[in-house]
Amino acid sequence: MYETRMAALRRRMAEAGIDVALITDDDNVYYLTGYYDYLHMEFGRPTILMVSRDGDTLLITPTIDLVMAEAAAQVDRVAPWNDGAGNEWREELPAALSGTARVAIEPDHMPPLVRGYVDTLVDAAKLGNVTPILADMRMIKTGPELQQARHAGEVATAMMAAGRAAIGDGVPEYEVAIATSQAGTRKAAELLAAHYVDADMSPNTHFLQIMASGDTITKTHHRATTRVMRHGEPVFLCFCGMTNFHRFKLGFDRTFWIGEIADKSQAAVYEVALASQQAALKALRPGVTAESVHTAYAEVIQGAGYDYPFRCGRATGYSFLEKPQLVTGDKTILQPGMVLAVDGSVSVQTFRAQVGDSFIITEDGYEQITQHPKTIEDIIL
Repeated sequence: MYETRMAALRRRMAEAGIDVALITDDDNVYYLTGYYDYLHMEFGRPTILMVSRDGDTLLITPTIDLVMAEAAAQVDRVAPWNDGAGNEWREELPAALSGTARVAIEPDHMPPLVRGYVDTLVDAAKLGNVTPILADMRMIKTGPELQQARHAGEVATAMMAAGRAAIGDGVPEYEVAIATSQAGTRKAAELLAAHYVDADMSPNTHFLQIMASGDTITKTHHRATTRVMRHGEPVFLCFCGMTNFHRFKLGFDRTFWIGEIADKSQAAVYEVALASQQAALKALRPGVTAESVHTAYAEVIQGAGYDYPFRCGRATGYSFLEKPQLVTGDKTILQPGMVLAVDGSVSVQTFRAQVGDSFIITEDGYEQITQHPKTIEDIIL
């Protein structure tokens, strides 16, 4: 798999006249080599993947992670570096870049520390951008990647069901987060044991649970707290960060109420949010532009008298955000094999409703891979 991806990158580099690509985005390093969970810039330790169009691949990574790199990275050579020893991560770069006519980097994903040094080695006129090439390569998922997407959907579905079951009058929010994390981890462990041979891949969910309840419901990315939920209140659960199975990410959201809808005006807002997602799904199919799906969704929301909404959705994969985005201005043509999160949402001053799922674009439409009821009757707990 990684050899195929690397070969495809080299073909595209040749077509673009790129001699060497420097890859510094964590997700792209994983996509091309299988190497993941190294410290990188959070601890001030750069990892750099160097891909030569005609030569070897080189992974520059901290010595502290060398054992992991040797076990996971599908590269020709690993060059470890240690804190304070010699020229550290810079050691290999001058010779590797010397005499190259065209070097491509990831401008938006290269740490400033690394970029500053690269700028001393390569004239600005010789620098290119490899990000569009990698984004296009990752846009259409392969069969194994789609299997990971479907399994990620199973993990997300297990988390949503557990979160729903944990919500109740008198229950603190953090109890919901504990329940979702346990359910997702157990489902992921089950799937890893049944379908995968990578013993190093952790089943544990991570990323703090996004949820809001009661008077915090309009805080879009609020985390679970000690707040106690009460009868009649709305509760929002979002798994767009926690759904991360075998490093494949999805989007998944639901709004619930405990016992009843105490504020009856909230029901009408939710129905518009649900209708906006349904409109987007009617437009979702291969051959249409990404922005046309957003247009269908936005027309429902604005037609009901609400403000112009944020993007309808986004592509996902080994990153939380990939190409394309379902938003005005993105004219990418949807194709089979894309994986997209598609939302419906309406926000007012005192309430916010959102419902979202993830889908695989198929030859004649789409396949939904996150599953949970969403009619208003089904989400009053």
